Order: sequence, then C-alpha cells, then structure tokens
Amino acid sequence: MIDQAIGDLHQDQMRVTSIPYTSTNMVIFSGVPLANNSYKTNSGKYYVTIKVNPDEIPIQPLLGQHWSVRGARIIEEVETGDFVMQQHSYTSPLHIECILPETGEQLIRFIARETDFKGIGESKARALWKLLGKNFHSTVRNDTPESRYLLRSVISDESIDVLFKGYAKYKNLAYCNWMSELKIPSSVQQRLLKYHGNDSIEAIKQNPYVLICFGMSFTDVDKIADLDQFKIIDCDHRRLSAALETAIRKEIEKGHTYTTQASLRPHLTKLIKDKELITEALKAGYNKAQYILNPGTGTYHPTAQLLMENVVVKRLKALASQNNLYDNVANSAYCLAVGELPYDLTKRQIEAVLNCLDNAVSCITGGAGTGKTTVLRTALRAYHQMGFKIHGVALSGRAAMRLHESIGFITSTIAKLLHQEPVMPTSEQQKHLLVIDEASMIDLPTMYRLVNHIHPSVRIILTGDPDQLPPIGCGKVLADIVLSKAIANTRLDIVKRQEGSTGIPEYAKLINQGIVPEELSTGAIYFHETPKSEIAHVCCDLYQQSPEISRVMAPTKALVAEINQLTQKVVNSDGNRLEFDMHGERFYQNLKLNDAILFTQNHYDIGIQNGSLGTLTKVESSDDTYGEVTLDTGNKIEVTQTLLDCMELGYAITLHKAQGSQFPRVIIALQKGKIVDRAWLYTAITRAEIEIHIVGSSEDLKLITESQSISHKRNSYLFEILKQ
Repeated sequence: MIDQAIGDLHQDQMRVTSIPYTSTNMVIFSGVPLANNSYKTNSGKYYVTIKVNPDEIPIQPLLGQHWSVRGARIIEEVETGDFVMQQHSYTSPLHIECILPETGEQLIRFIARETDFKGIGESKARALWKLLGKNFHSTVRNDTPESRYLLRSVISDESIDVLFKGYAKYKNLAYCNWMSELKIPSSVQQRLLKYHGNDSIEAIKQNPYVLICFGMSFTDVDKIADLDQFKIIDCDHRRLSAALETAIRKEIEKGHTYTTQASLRPHLTKLIKDKELITEALKAGYNKAQYILNPGTGTYHPTAQLLMENVVVKRLKALASQNNLYDNVANSAYCLAVGELPYDLTKRQIEAVLNCLDNAVSCITGGAGTGKTTVLRTALRAYHQMGFKIHGVALSGRAAMRLHESIGFITSTIAKLLHQEPVMPTSEQQKHLLVIDEASMIDLPTMYRLVNHIHPSVRIILTGDPDQLPPIGCGKVLADIVLSKAIANTRLDIVKRQEGSTGIPEYAKLINQGIVPEELSTGAIYFHETPKSEIAHVCCDLYQQSPEISRVMAPTKALVAEINQLTQKVVNSDGNRLEFDMHGERFYQNLKLNDAILFTQNHYDIGIQNGSLGTLTKVESSDDTYGEVTLDTGNKIEVTQTLLDCMELGYAITLHKAQGSQFPRVIIALQKGKIVDRAWLYTAITRAEIEIHIVGSSEDLKLITESQSISHKRNSYLFEILKQ
C-alpha cells in the first residue's frame, strides 16, 4: 500500500543488492540504505528501488555500488517471505549519482567487499590506505610503472592487476556525475569518454557543441551552452559551426553525399533563425573545413563523405585498370564450370560470366528472373577452379543465407566480415574474391569500410538491381557504378517466360519501366481495389488465408503496427502471452506463443540482426531467460532482457526490413506517401517468389508507377568522380 504520496523531495543513499530489470528504455535496481557518513547499512528498516531510463544515469548499475538519489518518493509496504518491508521507490528522480567512497573506512570496506576487487581483502585494502592515504585515487587512477613499484610493497602483482582493472570502472565517475548534472545522456557520455578520456570535461568546457558529434541534438546542447558556466552568445562561431554541422547531417540523412546552400538554409533558419547569422555560419563551417565548396558547381561537400567517395573510387579504378585477365587458365576453368550446367547459357549470360573472369572488378545487374544467380554461380565455379578463396557477403542475414543457397559457398553478413580479420593474402599464390550480393542496399560508408577491409589485390564482383530501393544510408553506390560505365557491367534484361510461371518478373519489369500493366490482376498477381481506411483489414484477411507462407509489406511503421495488431488478434488470439516476474512486479510483452517475430536491433554475438525474423516458440521463464524464438534460419535464440526490448510482431514489416529477402507469398499494402514511389513498389513486388496480393487503389498504383523514383533526386558525387 502507498502511505506517502509523491510530494516533497527526499534523499537516500544505498548499496546496490539487485538489478532485476534492464532494457534500453528502463533499468530497475534496488539496494539497502547506507547510514550517513558510514559504510554501515540501515538494513532491516527499508530498501530503496530506483526506476530510471539508462540514458539518465552516469553508468550502468552493478552489485555493490553506492548510489545517491534525490527526488519524489513513494513508500510502499512489500511482503518478502515472512516479513513486511518498506520500499522507497524513486521513478526518474531529479538527481542520481554513483558514489565512489573517497577516504578511510568507507573506501577500505568498499574495496574489500566489491567483486571488482576480488582477492583484495580487508587487510590488503587497509594496507593500501595506510600506504597511500589521500593519494590513493591519484596513484590508482593511472597504471604507470611508478604506481606499480609503489604498490608492490604491500600487494602482489596479481592483486595490482585486479586493483587497476577494478578501479578503471570507477575512475570516470566524477566526469559522469558532472555530465549527468547537465542532463547529458549516458550513451553520449560513454562515447565522449571513449574518445576524450580524462579530457572529456575540458572538451565540453572549451566547446559544449562538441556533444553534437557524440549524439546530442543542437537544441539540447544550445540549452547547456546557455547555462551560466558557459554563457555562449548567439553569434559565437562555435555555435554557428555546430548549427551548420547539424544542417549538413540533415541532408546526409536524406541520402545525399553533397548539398547546396539553398538546401542548407531552411535547416539553419530553424536552428539559428537570424539571416546574418546564417551567412556567418556558412563562413564558420568553411573556415573549419566542415565542407569543401566546389567552385564549378557551387555545391557543398561534407569533408567526411568526400573522403569516403574518393577512397572508394580510387580502389575501384585501380581494380578496373586490371582487365584482359582472361587467359588459358581462366578459359579451362570456364569450360569446366559451364560443362557442369544442365542447360545452355544465353549469349548475354555468357558475356556476363566472361566479364567477371576478365576484370578484377565487375558487376552483374538486372531485375527478377533475368538469370543473375545462374551467371554468378557459374562465374564463382570458375574462380574456385582457379584457386580463388571466395568471400560471399550481403547486408542482411536473410540475403546472406539466400546467397549461400544460390552459390554453394560459405557466406556471411557484411557486419560479420568487418568484425573479422582483414581479407589479405598470406602468400603470393593466395588469391581472394569478394562477392557483394544485393549491392543496391550498400551505402557509401559501408562500401568505404569494405574496401578498407580488403587487400588491394582482392577482386570484387557486385551483383544486384540498381532500380530497387536506394540504401538507407547516404549514397547510391551500385547505381552510380552502373551509370558511370567506369566498371565492367553486364545488365541482364531478358525475362524468359516459362510455362506455368508466376508472371511476377514480367509485372515487375513493366512497373520498373513506368508502365502500368494492362491487367492489374494477372497470373499469380492479384490486385484488390481497397479504400485507404480498409487496407489494414484487407491485408489481415489475406494473411490468414495462408499464414505459413505469407508476409505483409507496408510503407510506414504506423500501418505496420495496425496490421500486426489486427493479424495477431485473428490468427493467434489464444496464444499464451509472454509474461514474467521482475522485482515483485508482473511484466508482459504484447507477444504470444507462435507469433511471428521481428528483431529491430543488431546482436551479432548471438546471430541476431536488425530485420531478423522468427517465431516465438516458447514463453516459459527460467533463470535469466523468458522464452525462445526460432529464427527462420532454424536457429533457436533464448529471449533475454537484452532481446526483450528489440522484439516486435512480424506479420507485417516495412519494406526496408524485407529488402534482401524473399517470401513465397507477399501482401503489399499500397498507400501513397513520401517514401512510396516506383522503386518502392518495384522492390516490394520482387520480394515475392510465388504469389503477390496488392492492396490499395488503382489510382494510387498508376500515380506511383508513372512518377519518377525519389532515388533519382539523391545527390551523390561518386558518379561524377568515377566518370573522370
């Protein structure tokens, strides 16, 4: 029962004894209160519970830590076994900090009891304090030969290692607590500390707008800069430069790698408003080399993007200069590879395979049903015959799995490849080939990381469809490569209609050409004329007809959520809900046994990617797990606290989550909007293997098909440099 309502502010100090819940949105931790100025606890009277967003605390809580909290408090009586205890609960308190005891008895007992200092008992801790006294923190803060020499007089080398390692977790506390007072999110603090270390506070004091580089918004930093300890005036060049940095980032978020003054001005107007200050901001950015002004075109090129474009172009051109590589060895390998095929290649397919073998970098492009997979498989068989080690990669896990099924070689996600050792020959004889599948999804930063991760001798084959949706990040690498004609590319464009085929490739080709099919329903494609208000319901009805093989594609998160809720209610209303107990409270997720599941974060260590799909196959809790998801790859993943926060219903997904994947039966929720253009519809159609249902209005379909794709308006300088 609550016997004190939220009202006056209160303060408690505690030692953490349990952390029952942690997610990206909330952490709950509890502990026994500390008596004033003593390490002793007031155990037996009450315990303290704090519920807070992880970004609002200086560090992640650990057992044994000391915390101070001040804010509105609720006191409840809670039954714990045979006892009734008072619980002091603080939710999003005004002030919260982790405390490292500074001196004397508190510090001695802290080190003796903390698991981070395992092996250093009370006698050793007391000896350390006797030796160092008030110089304890300055001595242990930095692991130097001098510090180690001093410490060896009282503890062993093994204990010294433990001491430095344990203390490292706490040495940034003063910085973190100071930054928390300024309302700097914990995630920003950690990134800043990783880069600036002991100089973090000084970096902020010199220029608080440095926080923008580590994830804070201009508006939030502006509030900090206006505080008495900073008092930065509106025309300060640090502020103006930061406003320009924010404006440039807004353009990069749209997919551009360069922009214009006309595009930047509206962003700057929102941030700093004054026209004269906007002009000064552009000057400040130029002086700080935040961008390079192209005198010929008047375009603004952010320095980082321009650097990446130049590095990518340099590598591609170096490889492109290595041509006429088709020799007797390659010819023998080609003949063997073609001889294994149960059918003859078309003239264009033969040209594509020979292009791959004749050039150190090449592309295979084309729409659905044009034979890209056949060409790639044949070319890779030949490369394998020539002794090349093949590295097949794709952006998504599903695309990597499909690539493996298509080519028969080991494949991985790009993220996994980048976490491994760089691809380098270990001898003069060793040869490597990097195959990038679904390359239309590759943005500029990813391509930059890839070319820096492989030796210059590594050959590259890119395969994909440049007419599909552009990458989420900036740039449009594959489209630029194809348009520039600087890299050997074979475009496969003949769709062979076979008896009993679905008609999907032909339908997709018409849409891609901006032609509305004469028959909106034909072959295995079914068009359902539907008003906007009924799209979600019709998609739900269609899904339940064949739930095992269906997936709904929708353009917005709001529509995805609506379809998911409706579908769950219809196809899985009786499923047991994912529920669990934490800290005496009952928590639940709106997920049920046998629900389709989508993961929205990357957890590469356990095989989860943003966009991974599966089915919730267990909802029983045990120890630290709360159920089980069987991924569509067949792997089983235990549901932990970390995963709970990134699991959603997956009956319907956005197209970006589906790109690189294919499903037997696809239901497309066609709704006119900012991101729905010809490329969106074309990409959605090509996600289907057997059957398509398009739900929407024929008027919208006509408008979307006949309008030019948004991706054509994306500014990318890679194309210009490749042409030079």
